[in-house]
Amino acid sequence: MTQGIARRPHPARRAIAAALLAVGAALGLAACDSGGGDKPSRPVEPPAARPAHSPPPRSFLERLIPPQGGVLPSARTPGEIRRLVARLPVERKVAQLLMVGFDGQDASAPFFGTLKRVDLGGVVIQKRNYTGEASLTALTDAIANAVAGRGHEPLFVVAPQEGGEFSVFPDLPPKLAPGDYDNLADAAADAARAARTLKRLGLNGVLAPDADVGASAPDPLGPRSYSDDPAEVSRYAVAVVAAYRRARMLSAPSHFPGIGAAAQPTDEGPTSVGLSMRELQRRDVRPFRAAIRAGAPAVLVGHASYAPDSFVVPASLSPAIETNLLRGGLGFRGIAITDDLQAGAIVAGNSVAKAAVQAVQAGADMVWISAPEADWRGAYDALLAAVRSRAIPLTRLNAAVTRIVTVKRELGLRTRPRPAPVTPVPATPAAPGTVPPAPTTPGGPGTPSPG
Repeated sequence: MTQGIARRPHPARRAIAAALLAVGAALGLAACDSGGGDKPSRPVEPPAARPAHSPPPRSFLERLIPPQGGVLPSARTPGEIRRLVARLPVERKVAQLLMVGFDGQDASAPFFGTLKRVDLGGVVIQKRNYTGEASLTALTDAIANAVAGRGHEPLFVVAPQEGGEFSVFPDLPPKLAPGDYDNLADAAADAARAARTLKRLGLNGVLAPDADVGASAPDPLGPRSYSDDPAEVSRYAVAVVAAYRRARMLSAPSHFPGIGAAAQPTDEGPTSVGLSMRELQRRDVRPFRAAIRAGAPAVLVGHASYAPDSFVVPASLSPAIETNLLRGGLGFRGIAITDDLQAGAIVAGNSVAKAAVQAVQAGADMVWISAPEADWRGAYDALLAAVRSRAIPLTRLNAAVTRIVTVKRELGLRTRPRPAPVTPVPATPAAPGTVPPAPTTPGGPGTPSPG
């Protein structure tokens, strides 16, 4: 703020001020004299002035995630969320840790029966589920109706929609891969279009943006990375997070703490980022720090390995990365989500079920498993057994579920049925002298209730 020019006080005011100072000095001397002995009296500090306008109260998520710009609507009070989490049976708490894929493209898929029974944390829509924009709305409606009225927590319904060839919905925005934009303004505008479009179609989040800093050469990420300049990637990550934040949608910058300098994509197999921690902090971590400060409610933790674990433990399974660096170093208080545990970097030397347990022990709040139900069911059983045997402490489970529920409340997610779309019936000529029947409306006689 620009400093103003100091005004010269009026002569009468100067005289009054001088008189007040004289009286104050006399009273101060009298107080010193009446103190007794040579012990100096303690000066009395004037009371602090109250601000004219108190700042507005911050939401619970804002106290968890330090934002810079924009305020999400307030969640329920922390006490209410803690009481809710305490009341949940352990089976439902464990289910909240799962963000899963499924087979099928409509409500006839067997997975929808599972949704009615299991209080899952989230669903990831992938390429095998997508046939077009119209069918996507029907699919998200079916997901909402499967959990409505069953006392479940709201679901995250998300997709890996980074842009261009790295999106599961190729005909929907963002139209370009991050590295194909000419400037930040175009990338930000396309992210805003994506947020509006995806929310209209029934999603409430994305596993994006990609916040990796590209390598100058050779670069396994290619145009998936916005730039090889950490400052440019930071600005890009902040712009995309802000676009989804304005739409009240989840965004999860990936792949913490950065895979831009990895030898190969983690989808293909184990890989490491051969940087020292100081180099990693100066380069790869910067965009994540910026995104967190901008209010990112989640972070997607990658599968590359780093110096603290002698380059052999994937970040998604590493306490040094997920707890010490992400929580302690960056002060992140949102949801830590693993990258897909079906990736080559994980399954090359581990089972999905064992990796899920290791991830939660390391500090992950949710595990993403893209495989069909048989695989994530095994992970659920392993997590539940680990909680019951105290291999995963109940405090660790409760902390994860508290973060998940808090973000869901902040985003305003609800479990509400959605009306089935009305299929227009072709008009047929009425016989002379007859009255055509009244059209049937959703919810009228003969209309089955959702779910």
